[in-house]
Amino acid sequence: MRRMAAGAVLGANIRALRAQLGLSLSELARRSDIAKGTLSQLENGSGNPTIDTVFSLSNALNVPVSSLLAESVEPEVVLVRSAGLEVVSSNAVDLRLLRRMDVTDTVLEVYDQRVRPGETQRSTGHPGFEHVVVTAGVLRVGPVDDPYVLEPGDYVCFPGHVPHLYETVGGAVTSVLMLQYPVDAGTSPMAGSCAVSSAARPRG
Repeated sequence: MRRMAAGAVLGANIRALRAQLGLSLSELARRSDIAKGTLSQLENGSGNPTIDTVFSLSNALNVPVSSLLAESVEPEVVLVRSAGLEVVSSNAVDLRLLRRMDVTDTVLEVYDQRVRPGETQRSTGHPGFEHVVVTAGVLRVGPVDDPYVLEPGDYVCFPGHVPHLYETVGGAVTSVLMLQYPVDAGTSPMAGSCAVSSAARPRG
């Protein structure tokens, strides 16, 4: 099956969701705090969205990020080669969407996540939870006021609605990020909690 280019998928999804909600381009620009001209470029598939842009649209449209990035397909077997995926980047993080899964009233998104040294990725928050497994390097991640330090093989889960950060401790980090949203991803935090072991907290 031939896949659409990532920019075309994003543009088509924005147009469809905006039409579904009955929003004008100007209203979506106001809700997302993204310039109308930039939104027009994204809808036409010619923009170059950052991670912050995609999350702003996700919050403005009340949908999971994968509703913007994923092409709608229903194959029996799914094989995804990370090297062939489009990258959504910020100053510190590169994300490749590997898979979206809808499980009852929950959406799970699985990302290949690379964190570059020397910069810090900060998020003001979004609905749901973030699950992170580090596969290489050492990562400081979690709530801004109380982050965790993860080494290869370590896992952490924390509420996505609190301000949080990602930054390396030393060299580059390779990790798996799973975002867990309610199906109706509005502005309210998702019910539930994450039990996080104190063993992952920084020492010293």
